[in-house]
This record gives sequence, C-alpha cells and structure tokens, in this order.
Amino acid sequence: MVLALAAGLAGCDTQTDEVSRDAPIYRGIDTRLLDGDLVNFHVAMVGEDLADDVDQYAECAAAQYTLIRGYGFARHVRTNVVEEGGIWRGDAVYTISPALPRGLKTIDAEVVAAHCAENGIPMV
Repeated sequence: MVLALAAGLAGCDTQTDEVSRDAPIYRGIDTRLLDGDLVNFHVAMVGEDLADDVDQYAECAAAQYTLIRGYGFARHVRTNVVEEGGIWRGDAVYTISPALPRGLKTIDAEVVAAHCAENGIPMV
C-alpha cells in the first residue's frame, strides 16, 4: 500500500510559489482641458495591484496629449488613485508647455510617449 501511495504521488506535479500577474486591462482615458495649459486625465484599468500602473497610464496619456497640442513638456501636478470593485481609477492633473517647466516632476513628452508605445501602454 505504501508503494502504491508513493507511485501515485510520483505522478503529481509540484507547484511553485511563483504567482504570475495577469496583464492589466486598460479601460480608457478621458481628457479634460481645465484652463489654458492645465489638463485633467481620468484613466481606468482592471487587474491586481495596479496603483503604479494607473499612474503610468495617466502619464502616457499626458505625454501623448502634450504632443498632440504641439508642446514638448508636461509637469505632473497630482494623481489620485482609487480601487473600487476591481476597477482602478486615476484622476491626474498635468500642466503642458512648449519649454521645460519648473518643478521636480517634469516629463519630456516624446521620450515618455516612446516608452509607452514600446511597452504597449495606450495613449490618447
């Protein structure tokens, strides 16, 4: 009986502790011009542990929007991220400008948009 049990267990696959993370599902971008160079981006995603991904999704939207408007740079003002019912939502505000703006959280729109395209992150 012990031999039969051992033979039965020998055919079992052992599972690793590694958990694969499903790719996020991008649910869209809503862009609103607030005032002149101040732009609000609302993004939504589905997946697990996406707080950083939501922030990057909004940054990709800001980069592409900046280029569409004929500018080269943006400055991050704020991003609020919430998760509700499995849907992650980001509410981000950026300023856009033709020259590098003051501040610590500036982005070069061409560089960021290229990075987003290479990584399959949707943009505006």
